[in-house]
Amino acid sequence: MTRVKICGITNLDDALAACEAGADAIGFIFAAEARKRNRYIAPDEARKIAQRTPPFVSTVAVCVDETPARLVEYLEFVDWVQLSGDESVADCADVAHRAIKAFRTAPDFRPESMLRYPTAGYHLDAYVAGQHGGTGKTCDWALAQKAAALGRPLILAGGLTPENVAAAVRIVRPYAVDTAGGVERSPGKKDHERIRSFVQQAKYALSG
Repeated sequence: MTRVKICGITNLDDALAACEAGADAIGFIFAAEARKRNRYIAPDEARKIAQRTPPFVSTVAVCVDETPARLVEYLEFVDWVQLSGDESVADCADVAHRAIKAFRTAPDFRPESMLRYPTAGYHLDAYVAGQHGGTGKTCDWALAQKAAALGRPLILAGGLTPENVAAAVRIVRPYAVDTAGGVERSPGKKDHERIRSFVQQAKYALSG
């Protein structure tokens, strides 16, 4: 069954709604650029929410070009760090076993390039010049399918909604799917019914 991450969590109510809907992970965005979409949350606030997260739901800090030392600090209160910037292989070394490296389907992207990173899994999003994700643009599913075929855990993101996630799962066959804007009622605030629908569509897409 495909796993689900609900990202861009900014408050406890949305976090608990995602957990209750059956999400496997919730994501906190620490990258400053997320402020323009109201999805940024301060690490101290995320820590408080993480402490209220029920068992067996993972917490993820979404970071852009943070120092290795800062990543280690985040891992004191979240389960995983998602590295969504231009981090090098060396930057990932100290946290690789609890890290997910993010990539975007830029024109020169080659799925096999992900394998240079010794992280636990990979995250694939759409490419928009000058932005590190969360744009709502749909990822190139054909490229994502090739990335998933490499045999490492792949988390598919990029424009996923309750309306298209089942198709994405059937085509790409990712380890997990990830959405933020696709389940929002307003920037930074989640629509709890859309969360429930997204989780259901994602998890049962392959059951028919």
